[in-house]
Amino acid sequence: MEEDASLFPKKELLDNVPLVEDERDELEDPEFEVEFLPGEAGNSADSGCLCPEKQHNADADISKKKTAIPDGLQARHLRKTLSHLEKLREEKELFIQKTRGELCACRQRMDLITKQQASVSAEVAAEKEANNTAAVGRLQAVSRRLCTELNNERDLQSKIKALLQKSESSMWHIALRERQLKDGPKSAQEEEVAGRKRLQEQAAKEEEALEKAERNRLLRVRKSIHLQREHGLRHQKLVEDAQKNHKIAVRFLKASLRRIREQERKEERKSRAHMKRRMDAVLALKNSITANRETLRKFQAWGQAKAELAEQKAQAEKEMILAQGGDAFKHLFHQRRCQELDAQKRTFEEEQKLRKQEIVSRILKEEAEEENRKKKQSSPAKATDRLTLRDKTWRCVTDVCEGRGTAVLSCHLRDSGGAAHPKAPQLLEAISSESVQGDPGNTSWEDDTLAEPEVPGLWKEDYKPYQVPKEEVDRKTVGGTKMDKDILARTMEQVRCRATHKQVVSRCKFKGRPFNSKPKLIHFKDFDIGKVYKKKITLINATYTINYCKLVGVEDHLRDFIQIDFDPPGPMSAGMSCEVLVTFKPMINKDLEGNVSFMAQTGGFSVPLKCSTKKCALSLDKELIDFGSYVVGETTSRTITLTNIGGLGTKFKFLPASESYEMDISQSVMKISSVFTDEDKSLYDKIITSISEQQIEGNESSPTDMPSQKESGKRDTKEQEEGRPTEGVTVTTVVTIPPNEEQTEISLGEVTEGEIGPFSSIKVPVIFTPIIPGEVQTKFKVVFKNQQCPTLYFRVVGVAIDVPVWVPKPNVDLKMCMYDRLYQDSVLVHTRSKVALRLKFEVCKELREHMELLPETGYIQAQSSYAVQLKFLPRHSLPEDAGKYFDKESRVLEAPMTIRVADQIKPVGFTVHAVVTTSDLELSPSAVDFGYCTIYEAIRTQVSLYNHSLLPQGFGFVGLPKFVDIQPNDGFGTILPLEMLHLDVIFQPTKAKEYNFELICKSEINRCFKLACRAVGVHPPLELSHYQVKFAATSLYDMSVATLYVINSHMSMNSLTHSVPRIGSEDASPVGPTSFEFLPPPDSPITISPSVGTVWPGKRCLIQVVFRPVLPSKLMHQEASQALTKPVEVKLLRKDTATQRKDLRRQSSTLRLQNQDRLLRTSTTPITQLCEQDFKFSSSECQAAQATRARSFQGKFDKFVVPCVVASGDTKDRKGTEPLSFSPHNTLYLELWCPAVAPSIVVTSNKGKTISNFGDIAVGHHGIKKVSIQNISAEDLAVEFSMLNPNGPFVLLNPTSKLLAGETHVLTLSFSPHESILAQETLDIITKRGTLSLTLLGTGVASMITCSIEGNTLDMGYVIARESVSSSFKLQNCSTLPIKFSLQLDSLSRSKSEDQQRLPQFLASRAQRTEVVGTQNNSGQSVFSVIPVKGIMDPGKAQDFTVTFSPDHESLYFSDRLQIVLFEKKLSHQILLKGAAREHMMFVEGGDPLDVPVESLTVIPTYDPERREGPLSSEAEELKPILVTLDYIQLDTDTPAPPATRELQVGCIRTTQLSPKKTVEFSLDSGTSLQHKGFTIEPSRGSVERGQTKTISISWMPPADFDPDHPLMVSALLQLKGDVKETYKVLFVAQVVTSP
Repeated sequence: MEEDASLFPKKELLDNVPLVEDERDELEDPEFEVEFLPGEAGNSADSGCLCPEKQHNADADISKKKTAIPDGLQARHLRKTLSHLEKLREEKELFIQKTRGELCACRQRMDLITKQQASVSAEVAAEKEANNTAAVGRLQAVSRRLCTELNNERDLQSKIKALLQKSESSMWHIALRERQLKDGPKSAQEEEVAGRKRLQEQAAKEEEALEKAERNRLLRVRKSIHLQREHGLRHQKLVEDAQKNHKIAVRFLKASLRRIREQERKEERKSRAHMKRRMDAVLALKNSITANRETLRKFQAWGQAKAELAEQKAQAEKEMILAQGGDAFKHLFHQRRCQELDAQKRTFEEEQKLRKQEIVSRILKEEAEEENRKKKQSSPAKATDRLTLRDKTWRCVTDVCEGRGTAVLSCHLRDSGGAAHPKAPQLLEAISSESVQGDPGNTSWEDDTLAEPEVPGLWKEDYKPYQVPKEEVDRKTVGGTKMDKDILARTMEQVRCRATHKQVVSRCKFKGRPFNSKPKLIHFKDFDIGKVYKKKITLINATYTINYCKLVGVEDHLRDFIQIDFDPPGPMSAGMSCEVLVTFKPMINKDLEGNVSFMAQTGGFSVPLKCSTKKCALSLDKELIDFGSYVVGETTSRTITLTNIGGLGTKFKFLPASESYEMDISQSVMKISSVFTDEDKSLYDKIITSISEQQIEGNESSPTDMPSQKESGKRDTKEQEEGRPTEGVTVTTVVTIPPNEEQTEISLGEVTEGEIGPFSSIKVPVIFTPIIPGEVQTKFKVVFKNQQCPTLYFRVVGVAIDVPVWVPKPNVDLKMCMYDRLYQDSVLVHTRSKVALRLKFEVCKELREHMELLPETGYIQAQSSYAVQLKFLPRHSLPEDAGKYFDKESRVLEAPMTIRVADQIKPVGFTVHAVVTTSDLELSPSAVDFGYCTIYEAIRTQVSLYNHSLLPQGFGFVGLPKFVDIQPNDGFGTILPLEMLHLDVIFQPTKAKEYNFELICKSEINRCFKLACRAVGVHPPLELSHYQVKFAATSLYDMSVATLYVINSHMSMNSLTHSVPRIGSEDASPVGPTSFEFLPPPDSPITISPSVGTVWPGKRCLIQVVFRPVLPSKLMHQEASQALTKPVEVKLLRKDTATQRKDLRRQSSTLRLQNQDRLLRTSTTPITQLCEQDFKFSSSECQAAQATRARSFQGKFDKFVVPCVVASGDTKDRKGTEPLSFSPHNTLYLELWCPAVAPSIVVTSNKGKTISNFGDIAVGHHGIKKVSIQNISAEDLAVEFSMLNPNGPFVLLNPTSKLLAGETHVLTLSFSPHESILAQETLDIITKRGTLSLTLLGTGVASMITCSIEGNTLDMGYVIARESVSSSFKLQNCSTLPIKFSLQLDSLSRSKSEDQQRLPQFLASRAQRTEVVGTQNNSGQSVFSVIPVKGIMDPGKAQDFTVTFSPDHESLYFSDRLQIVLFEKKLSHQILLKGAAREHMMFVEGGDPLDVPVESLTVIPTYDPERREGPLSSEAEELKPILVTLDYIQLDTDTPAPPATRELQVGCIRTTQLSPKKTVEFSLDSGTSLQHKGFTIEPSRGSVERGQTKTISISWMPPADFDPDHPLMVSALLQLKGDVKETYKVLFVAQVVTSP
């Protein structure tokens, strides 16, 4: 009982206790509540919160308090309550009266408003008849106001009624409550007595319950204390283990952190040292650059100061010479020429000194070598009288120093091409080569001797001159004589002629240039000395077949400046090309021209080459300036522009052609030679040379960098020239014209001379101030400081007029004018005359029909003005009438007007200018055919509106029919001049008929232009419920579904009651089933189902449209290719940087850029090749690319129009593939708006793939996959999951309900296949912003194995008792998974003990025998054993098993069952194991069974086993019965049936025991008697080897005297002789049957 009581909680025990509480009803009126709570109820409520242990005492106290309350107190409390209720009732009655009054007033107002509405409606009808629109509108507004007031009053009435009903109900409640309180005191006493009795009974029950609860509480306390103690001990142990592990982990962590910090310190020290070295190197480089810049700046400033000083000096000399009356220019030129010659002389002397030093050093070197040879020679060579090479060299040096070789050197200088500064190394090399390799016999100074030795030791007495060998004497000079050169030229010409041959292909002989050059001319333009320029040309094989190309070279005068880099490409097919790099390094400032010669197989060719220096290319924009006619006293100006398109600037000056002026000629070399001294100039040249060499190195790095380096060189040059202005034109002289009496009428402005830079221009004003009436003409010229620039000339012409009457506006511009429109203007005429003049206004006769001047005659007062009115009304005949005054192409009218003044021969003229244009608007096309259009759609066509006018025009389409709309702006707008506007004409028919109508377009001048239109309205037999579907914003790979209906409303052919489907005015469509087919565009994210269907009349078909946006496959392939090429780029970049570092260590700074270019080419080549390959991407790569692109998706909006073809008839009625009859005019169109947005939830695991493939999972097992999802939106999302198949293999283990912004959640999915299936399900993660679909894939693989045993039975045969025999079989794993197996025998199973409790098998009938475990060994060991018992089979592998049969006694019924269990769960195969054991080596099988297949409980031996080895005796023999039943089947008595046959098997068991008998002999007696009975036995005797069996065939034919009613029974003895003799009694029973 205690345990039962403990099962109930305390709450239930407390709920069973009835609480004593007065029943008080509360009023239901929501406006007030009667708040009344008796003390008994409050006390009882408080008692409900007490604990169970104190419940009894509380109830007892309550009962005592209740009995102690006096009756007077209750009565007083009752009276107080009644008075309160009476007050409430009175207040309620007053409130009800007021409410009823308001209800009556509301009804009265409603009646009044109703009457007013009736009167207003009557007035509206009257005003409508009177067509008073204003009054009708006012009355309708009053009617609407009255309706609104009536509705408000009705609402107020309903509210008042509801309030009144509530008040009345509350009154009734108050009355009922008063009645209850009045009747309450009587029933209270009776209830009190009954309550006391109930409390006493309940108290007794509660005491018992309290005792039980107390006992249960104590038990729970003890149990909780015990559990807490155990939990504390366990927790303490875990804490101690955790502290130990923590100490060990801390120790290892400290050691690891110490090592890591030490490594970080070492790396930090290395990095700091490396950074310090780099910073030092950078600072040193910066300081060096700063010092070099400062030095260069100083030299530049110094050079600029020198140049300014020299210029000042030259200017002073010039002024002095001019003051003396001499030619300053010639003097300065002569002076600078002398300075140049002096500089050249000093340079030559320095070069002579350097050459002399070089010769001396070489002579010293030869002397040392000769002394060494003398020491080695045994006998000194005899001296010869001929001078040695050394003596000749010294003599040459002496002659040069004494001035004898000056003429030769001067000739050399003249032949060198005019080089101003020949380099010393080149001169030394030339002279040394001539002096060393010259022929001694050809020199003119052979016999001269040196007057004074320069180097001591060469002319001693013991010196023996070196004898020149014969080979050296016979050596010829380089280049040979003139005859040798001619012979060499002729030989080379013959070789070239033989090397070329004619090219003939298809009997066509090639003629012309074998190779074409691109570009045709190699032009180095505006070069600077010291820089290197490179150009690349392409040679293209222009012959018919294969040709060769070989570089011959450039001309002799270009070899010092031009270098050709050409790698012969070998045989080149026709059209193939090769590249040639031409490098130009200018050394002289001179134009060069020549050819680059090549040799081809068909002959030689050349490419012209031209090198142009910087030149001035100056021109004027005009040669004549015509000011026109101007009145005397006015001033006007024009500008003339001087442009320099060359690369060299110069100084210019504008002056009249009559004046003469000579400008100074100077060059940069002259300035340098005249300003700098020798030492200063040499230092400056070194600096400039170093800078130019750096530029050359940079230029040689790559030809592609030439433009940038040229720009940088220009910027550097500009930075170096600090004192020069940066603009292209610099004005240095301001010419002011002094006022004098002979001031010309045409003069130049203030700026007349200055400096114009390269590629710039300057504007010079020319001022015309007419003084004397008449024509004025002046010629000017522009002279330049550069003598190569020719003088430019231009003329200035002007006319000065002086008339008394003039028009201030000689050109009246009416601007744009239209035909047939009137234009007016006022022409003002002024006079300077002091008398009144008569004026006559004339219009040229060609324009008198279009233009007039009013008045034609007038008088102008003295020194005043007169206005004449000009009217212009152009007609369409103006182009023919105006003649020469009107230009038809430009539509410009220039009409000359004449004002004839009295007493004045020369008239005053002015010109009226106007551009006359048309006002035509052209609509193209002139007619529009909308074709066939259904009434459910609109057709839009585009119409062009062209404005032929040169003025903007307003237009508008007016009077449009209801079924036509024109957009934009409803067909109104303004068209600009010569503009073409495209307007959309929208046609939507209202019914099926043929439409012919015109659209009228009016211009703002009320001109009409018509557009003819025609169309055919079609009413299709089907219609759609929606013709436009706007999908919500759908995430990528999400799905949005919209539904619509295809409706067939055609049920009647009566066209009078309703419009019937038809095409135009054709016959109506038949009533019947109508088919449809939607044709969505290919490769669109739209799916329509069903896309084909049939709708019967009056029915509709539901259509589902699915929008599933996906990314295009090209984009996926591009992303996947980028992902594949990125690792390759990183590897190549790393490899290139490593190679680059090695090359930077090995090579100098000059080769760095070349190596970088080479590395860049080698690194980009494999990447480019990789990108050009056609990638074949797997599904995983596409999934990863899809996830990457989905994150960066910005959204997309597509609009699709899906046609729906309609055909009459049912799709089921068509024959084969024959299409239904349909009309294309009945086609319906469905418009779909498809916005796609980026998904709000994405998969972050597994490269963003939404497919989770569990792979192959064995049946009965489970696999786990984890998928990470992330909320990439900016808001928190509530998440829901779709329902997976409850009977399916997939399970979501940890769903979530909310994902915060940016939060990642890991979903755990399980796959547990129950059968061998390929499972696929979709898990939808649903949010308000879209759905993310996860595809779950998995393959349930069944454990498929095959057994090599056929029939699932393994018969071990016969075995000698206490011996064993083994047999093997195989199991093949046919599945794709490794299989865990185990083998179990039923004889060793756990259920064997339960089976032994059942009825023995030999007592049961044959049908009831279900056990497969037969006879077992008496020793208790299993008669069958198998190895191996368990293991794992790999996929596709086989496992061998060995079964051993080991009986320990004789029995024919050994059996067991071998079960193959997979994964310890699934039973795969059951193999029945059978075997028999004999004590002897012979056995007989066959016949009918005569006993049960189960051993008896006891075995009684028939003989003594010890005598088994003894001799055979008749006493030991035992007759064992064998029953053989033969059934002869005779179906027809006429035809004989085959004999009945049976077989007996006689066998000899193979044994390991020693036995004198190796075979078993058998014999069956009574053969003759059996033959008489119809039996045939073959063989009747024989022998059987060990391990063999023999079959005894028994057949029976019924004899003639056989009685079918009595079966035949015959016996015979079968004797077996082996290790013992056994005799079997074979009983033959034969019978005839008529059916099997």
